[in-house]
Amino acid sequence: MNRNDIEQAVLNFIAADAATDAAFNMLALEIFRFQFDNNEPFQRFCLKRGQTPNRINFWRDIPSVPIEAFKELTLSCAPLEEVKRVFATSGTTKGLLTGKSYHSTLAAYDASMVKTFGTWVMQGLPRINMGILYPNEQLLPCSSLAHYLSHAMEKFGTRESKFFMRDKNGVDFEKLFSELKRVERVGMPYALLGASYSFLPLIEELARRNLSFSLPKGSRLFDTGGFKGRAREIDPESFYTELSERFGVPRQLCINMYGMTELSTQFYDRGNAVIPSVKSGPHWVRTRVVDPLTGNDVPAGEVGVLVHCDLAHFNIVSTVLTEDVGFQKENGFVLLGRVDGAEAKGCSMAVEEFLRASRN
Repeated sequence: MNRNDIEQAVLNFIAADAATDAAFNMLALEIFRFQFDNNEPFQRFCLKRGQTPNRINFWRDIPSVPIEAFKELTLSCAPLEEVKRVFATSGTTKGLLTGKSYHSTLAAYDASMVKTFGTWVMQGLPRINMGILYPNEQLLPCSSLAHYLSHAMEKFGTRESKFFMRDKNGVDFEKLFSELKRVERVGMPYALLGASYSFLPLIEELARRNLSFSLPKGSRLFDTGGFKGRAREIDPESFYTELSERFGVPRQLCINMYGMTELSTQFYDRGNAVIPSVKSGPHWVRTRVVDPLTGNDVPAGEVGVLVHCDLAHFNIVSTVLTEDVGFQKENGFVLLGRVDGAEAKGCSMAVEEFLRASRN
């Protein structure tokens, strides 16, 4: 398949209501062949390992690329002059060096986002008034989250929806609190969305003012990410209890999204009434839990490093070795945090192996 054929196949796959394991496997192998033929660093890595399209018959055997490699190499099937959008990571773990995902088109990314957001966050509502605690795309054009939230507002927000960031760093509390008071009076459901760490200064400001709200029935809170590497951390139990009490939203409607620049699909929980919550994704993504030293799956229920195979991420590489630790559950996986100890060593060795192979 050429690039247009692959993209259309992915879009058709996303548009379907479900998919069998056999159908997922078939498309994953087609995408693997496409990436092997068009992504030179990835091809060199596969050849070094002897894992080529002619030898692999199952998606679980497709070589996974460590996310640190996105910072060192240009991983794109399309020539860079044909790339329409580049999303970059924050670069906090390796100084100013950022990981990049090169998108020849955002059609699959957006289709993936719309379908999953509609299912896990909107839960049947066609539109909702949104307040967003994150910079928009104009302020952060290389941020996948800025695009994600802007697209959420476009597709699911009412005309009253707005961003509440004065700039890249600060929430406009006066404007936000005025809107929340208006929402309480009107009585229509409201959604407050942002990065997890965007909610911390908001919670602190509410406490400082001894202020809380009772948002209308059907309102929801949405956060993404966590607090690692931030000046202040808070445990999830305290965080969601505080959110629920300050905004009058039940914890089952305090929804967390787990995503990354190195993927085109996000994972969600069904609220945080119970901690830790179980994350799950749509039918075009599969997750493994592996021992990073061997690359082999760990036994069910044991802790390992997450590997995601995301068919929507077709122009880059679809199978990614994360630096996130978790374990599988029947309906998804539990995310425990970032790698440490033996897992971190295993991920570092995987990065070194990939870089050596892909550069030779």
